[in-house]
Amino acid sequence: MFARLLAQSGLSLDRLRALVEVGACGSIVRAAEGDPTRQSQYSRQLKELEDFFQTALVERYGKHVRLTAQGRELARISRFFLLGISNFQRGCLAEGQVYRIGASATFILAFLLKVLAATGFTQSGIRFQVETASNDDIERRLHELTLDFGVVTRESLSRPLQTAELGGCGLRLWVPRGLCRSEQHARRAFKQRKLPLALALNELPPAAVDFLRENEPVLNCESFVQAQLALCEDGMAALLPTFLLPAGRSGQFMKLRLPALKSCQWSYHLAWNPRLLRLNPHAARRRDGLIAALAAILQKARTSRS
Repeated sequence: MFARLLAQSGLSLDRLRALVEVGACGSIVRAAEGDPTRQSQYSRQLKELEDFFQTALVERYGKHVRLTAQGRELARISRFFLLGISNFQRGCLAEGQVYRIGASATFILAFLLKVLAATGFTQSGIRFQVETASNDDIERRLHELTLDFGVVTRESLSRPLQTAELGGCGLRLWVPRGLCRSEQHARRAFKQRKLPLALALNELPPAAVDFLRENEPVLNCESFVQAQLALCEDGMAALLPTFLLPAGRSGQFMKLRLPALKSCQWSYHLAWNPRLLRLNPHAARRRDGLIAALAAILQKARTSRS
């Protein structure tokens, strides 16, 4: 069955690993971590793979390289194969599994860390690695199998990725009372685009971004948690999800009621690649445990804020 494949030299696990790593990094230099010897080795290994398959696997643009369509397909097959072999080896050696989970910075701080630190997870013998990532990065990395799970704010992802809803939330605009003397004053300042805002544009849903298109933020934050901290300095207002309240005394802040915010709703979804479950059947139990625990903590947060 494999006589033709094995009849010539040039194909090896090490060469396939080089293709996967260079494709993921987008650069031979980054994949080799600046080591000139490894750079030379990676270049040679990629050329040997191209000779073996008699097709171009990478193309250069400037100082970077990117995989061709053929290169991406071979990298996908190779990653799947190498992960399967790695999981088999860990099982034979009775080594623990590490699950990599991507999510927004706010979701990690507000929910994910609390769930993973709970007794049921810490006593399971399973290890987790949490990484901050955007929706687009999570979707791409789930396809690449460089993430095991991701929390996204999209219900539909490109095939074959699958999702399960965890819970939803909306937005509230909080204004320090020291900044505006009344809610009417704050609403007028917002309408006239004179209300200084701290916004987490990377984490806002598209409806909110459109709603705020003409309101330039005084401070553009990487996460809602950063916007919350800025709000508590009393110098600017902030848009926060309904589960994230201003820290400190509630009397220091007023909640500005804006009808347009009612449409700025979104849901969190746990996402995964079903190929992962074929590589590691135990991942289905980890997935189900995460869905149940995260849905419960989101429900608790909604109930406590209502």
